[in-house]
Amino acid sequence: MNQKKLMKNMTPYLFIMPWIIGFLVFTIGPLIFSLIMSFFDWPLTSDPTFVGFGNYVQMFTKDKQFFKSLVISLKYAAIFVPLNMIIALFLAMLITQPVRGVKVFRTIYYIPTVISGVAVSILWGWILNGDYGVLNYLLSLLGIEGPKWLVDPAWALLAVIIASAFGVGSMMLIFYTDIKNIPIDVYEAAAIDGANPARQFFSITLPIITPTILFNLITSIISSFQQVTLVMLLTGGGPLKSTYFYGLYTYNNAFKHHKLGYASANAWVMFVIILCLTALVFKSSSAWVFYESEAGGAEKKKKKGGKK
Repeated sequence: MNQKKLMKNMTPYLFIMPWIIGFLVFTIGPLIFSLIMSFFDWPLTSDPTFVGFGNYVQMFTKDKQFFKSLVISLKYAAIFVPLNMIIALFLAMLITQPVRGVKVFRTIYYIPTVISGVAVSILWGWILNGDYGVLNYLLSLLGIEGPKWLVDPAWALLAVIIASAFGVGSMMLIFYTDIKNIPIDVYEAAAIDGANPARQFFSITLPIITPTILFNLITSIISSFQQVTLVMLLTGGGPLKSTYFYGLYTYNNAFKHHKLGYASANAWVMFVIILCLTALVFKSSSAWVFYESEAGGAEKKKKKGGKK
């Protein structure tokens, strides 16, 4: 009897065992191993040497490129994250409109998400080309002389941000799903009270989807610090290292300079920075994120107060 009960309790864990094994082997294992590596001078072609906190000391005291790359990534995140969310929310609002052919537009907006990073880089390399690019051609029709987007240090970072904003399909789909779950009765009641579409958006839609905004904000922050493929293929970190992102800096330390221990230390510093930024966002969320359960609890408290 006890054996049958034990087997019954173990059955759910047997079903998720492949995921647990994969998580331990491919996520937790490499994570712990990279932490251990960060305390070693670990060349790719020779034996590792224990250096303690030497990699971290060198990073913060001797490596000027560490701070430069970190600042570039922070600038990128400060522009990319809000721009990405605004575009995704705008597109999500568009595809919720009851117009003919809206399903086609949903597909068109989502397609860039499933395109590989290499293909996206080739496409935007052509669009942003300073000599024969599509973007500069369109600007010339307006009488504007476009800049050398990818070879001018003043414009290269903005060019990467524009190209990165191309893949907002997943975030758009998340916003769309949440917006579609808002009861239509709420909007009808607001319209009867005289609220125009703009007022309905800021008073109804935006407050209701704040949990989704929180989720997308955190995932955008994480992805902005992990940007490597696009910048590597578009600019290679140039010109004059104006787009030498922290992720590319870490990648080059590992696979170009063959300093695996130092690159592991770089990665863990990135992890701590992302963790701190995420913690700040969560800390601030109590002031601007509204949950349905909290609203329900507040309503019950009002009713109890009225009975008293």
